[in-house]
Amino acid sequence: MKCPVILRNLSEKFRLFEAGRIVATLSGVLLLFGVCFAWAAEPAARAALPNIVVILCDDLGYGDVHAFNPDRCKIPTPHFDRLAGQSLVFTDAHSTSSVCTPSRYSLLTGRYNWRTVRQSGVGDGYSPPLIASGRLTLPALLKQHGYTTACIGKWHLGLGMAKNNDNKPDYSKPLLQGPTTCGFDYFYGISASLDMPPYIWIENDRFVGVPTVKKKYVREGDAHKDFEAMDVLPALVKKAVAFIGEQSSRNQRYFLYVPLTSPHTPIVPTPEWQGKSPIGLYGDFVMQTDAAVGEVMKAIENTPQADNTLLIVTSDNGYAPYAGMEIGPSRNAVRLVEAKGHFPSAGFRGYKADIWEGGHRIPFMARWPAVIKKPAASSQTICQSDLLATFADILGVKLPETAGEDSVSLLPLLRGENRPVREAIVHHSIHGRFAIRQGPWKLCLCPGSGGWASPTDAEARHQGLPAVQLYNLEKDPGETNNLQAQNPEIVRQLTALLERYVADGRSTLGAPQTNDARIHIMPNPTSPARQQ
Repeated sequence: MKCPVILRNLSEKFRLFEAGRIVATLSGVLLLFGVCFAWAAEPAARAALPNIVVILCDDLGYGDVHAFNPDRCKIPTPHFDRLAGQSLVFTDAHSTSSVCTPSRYSLLTGRYNWRTVRQSGVGDGYSPPLIASGRLTLPALLKQHGYTTACIGKWHLGLGMAKNNDNKPDYSKPLLQGPTTCGFDYFYGISASLDMPPYIWIENDRFVGVPTVKKKYVREGDAHKDFEAMDVLPALVKKAVAFIGEQSSRNQRYFLYVPLTSPHTPIVPTPEWQGKSPIGLYGDFVMQTDAAVGEVMKAIENTPQADNTLLIVTSDNGYAPYAGMEIGPSRNAVRLVEAKGHFPSAGFRGYKADIWEGGHRIPFMARWPAVIKKPAASSQTICQSDLLATFADILGVKLPETAGEDSVSLLPLLRGENRPVREAIVHHSIHGRFAIRQGPWKLCLCPGSGGWASPTDAEARHQGLPAVQLYNLEKDPGETNNLQAQNPEIVRQLTALLERYVADGRSTLGAPQTNDARIHIMPNPTSPARQQ
């Protein structure tokens, strides 16, 4: 008779056997037998758990990956495409925000970014920590279950920096808060985006040296004399590959989070990649990003644990419309890119920063040969905040009420089921504008893009456009036909659902939680829509 013990630790007392429901009081002999059986079964149970690698590209558009945009992608992406051919590909995946600091918060915590004190915009290289002390994160959860955890790349979630007598950062002292206080055993990377100072490496809780010069990569600021933006992507890949090899050789289960710095500005492909793309430097940098992902894929494939390694590759938000070709950062860059026949948002409206689909619909691929037996595409709506609940499901544990408030397990989809796993999904723009999606219906609670694309909200108001937008994405994926006037009941229902999510402090089942700030779901605080 099979008796797989689910007992995780002795403080939980006993969990009973799958095949027989033992209700009687256990005798001392049976208790001893159960403890011994648990010790014997635990290594086998642990052996089934996968290694996990999450690669987060920076400003990679949905349409920048050829497999997602075969008709209008002019950038060769052979490694992304090979991965897509080995993966469960999600065509309706979303970051929680259309900009990076908030979306990174949600990916690591399973909680919508707008529940925090950051209601709009992004942080910089000197911002205070956004993840509250004690909040459960992906690495903290996995670390509790025997994983070695590492973050190699761009952090951009705020750091607790020591200050000198002039109240300026003291680079000689260890960080007070950062990746290693959020559950990571190891960190190597930079504080924020590659165009945000300080331009200096950080390893664990220490700056690697002291900035002694000023450098400018779009923005000017403190820099280490040896730091060069062009060197960053290759260095991150080298570190990630080495980490995978080291953990594999030790047969140590690991979680590796690789938030790349590309193809975000500055657009700095290395010489061997310059001139490779038909659309200019931006395309070159996307190709180098594709090759970087390919190197990590190869490192995984070269390990004995390759079949039982879950690899997720995605992006933090949509394409940045200022990330141009030879011209450098410019809001007109997207016109030059699209003039060459490349459409980085595919057929979707908007770009990074916007509430429209181009701002937050992102490529998302999951490869796990032991579970995902054959490549497939899923049109189910998912969110990057879902990773925490997914990993908890893989571990076979229940999240505490105070964690993963907006996280839903994707494990059923990874195992081949084809059914909705989310009731709805909430989107957020750079200016703090909300949208909520349920089924085919998407309600944008703003008159314009909520971001940088035209019409902006101010332009839309000037044009006399309605205060809200309602689209049927099934029939109108390009969000061109506003149906709010014809469907007032759907507007009311979706608004009420968002209000409930705000009021409950969560969008999943569980005890109500508290948001970190007062939240206005409409741009105008005096709006009749309920405020929390």
